[in-house]
Amino acid sequence: MTLTLDDIKAAAQRLEGHIERTPIRHSRTLSEITGAEVWVKFENLQFTAAYKERGALNKLMLLSDEQRQKGVIAASAGNHAQGLAYHGARLGVPVTIVMPKGTPFVKVEHTRQHGAEVIIAGETYDDAYGHAMVLMAERGLTFVHPFDDLDVMAGQGTIALEMLEEVPDLEVLPVPIGGGGLIAGVATAALALKPNIKIFGCEPAMYPSFTARMRGVIPNAGGQTIAEGIAVKQVGNLTYSIVRPLLEDVLLLDEPYFERGISLLANVEKTIAEGAGAASLAALLAYPERFRGKKCGLILTGGNIDTRLLASVLTRELVRAQRLVSLRIIGDDRPGLLATVSMVIGEHGGNIIEVAHNRLALDVPAKGAEFDIMIETRDAQHTQEIMDSLRERGYPPRFV
Repeated sequence: MTLTLDDIKAAAQRLEGHIERTPIRHSRTLSEITGAEVWVKFENLQFTAAYKERGALNKLMLLSDEQRQKGVIAASAGNHAQGLAYHGARLGVPVTIVMPKGTPFVKVEHTRQHGAEVIIAGETYDDAYGHAMVLMAERGLTFVHPFDDLDVMAGQGTIALEMLEEVPDLEVLPVPIGGGGLIAGVATAALALKPNIKIFGCEPAMYPSFTARMRGVIPNAGGQTIAEGIAVKQVGNLTYSIVRPLLEDVLLLDEPYFERGISLLANVEKTIAEGAGAASLAALLAYPERFRGKKCGLILTGGNIDTRLLASVLTRELVRAQRLVSLRIIGDDRPGLLATVSMVIGEHGGNIIEVAHNRLALDVPAKGAEFDIMIETRDAQHTQEIMDSLRERGYPPRFV
């Protein structure tokens, strides 16, 4: 059993008119930041805000009449679930989805809104998968695997057909790896069309499933990653056999790079990415020497991120860039102290966000006062200018 370019081209014909042909655009600013020539494929513009509906729809369209009537079941942390639920409703196929308990609320609700029966079971994807297999046998349903299925892989591979049709001289494709369905389809199509193109896998460092299998070791996978869409403890057997010969390398990504990728896509491209959706850009940020000067196609795989988490990521990036800082100032407890400090910050264009005043801390003199002041600045240099001015006025600050 293997995957071919003909399978992917046939999938593209089935999907035509049923999904968005998402744009691929050159990003001048991301290119300047990363040193690569960056082209972004906006799969977050699909109706369900993720590429997963390509594979799900291709699988649904290949079901027999009897299978369609009985319905399908899947285990999914979100995007596969939404794609399957949405297109199942369109085609009149009953859909049941089993999700692990940690699935973001937004993905659970969207899946239900598309008409699927959602069952929450287990702590991890593997737990949810086990429960789905039990229900499949009990109800006579067809299981639609989120990645280890040739029809699903063929659907995902249509992304590469579109990318190379519009930008045929792409040199490198860094592709997120969870279970391996996306990279199996993309690598098969891309290398069949352009044998000299380089394919890099992008994995969360917390879930190095593909990397571990390459090295012949048991993966040490676990933890709360922001890239939950690719947080899979075990890569698919079929996907691994297809992908392994096609890969240049697999790059492990730490959490700050996912966060920075999300923030850059929001601030530069004015678009929303979930953690896994920013993995390709995160790879360019984490390993710039691997991509510098190369024409890189990045697949923004999805934009289903909880709004509270998105707000947290964007705020944390301000802190990381020292545009949002908390300074501690200890001075004499006399009238006008806070006014003077505020005046110095204001004179230099800083914006005070929050002030905490503490007279009772034992490391503060009895006749002294301690202030924690959160300020917003333009950048790290601007922050330093404000700190230097406060020091000159006799109020030396330190970071909290």
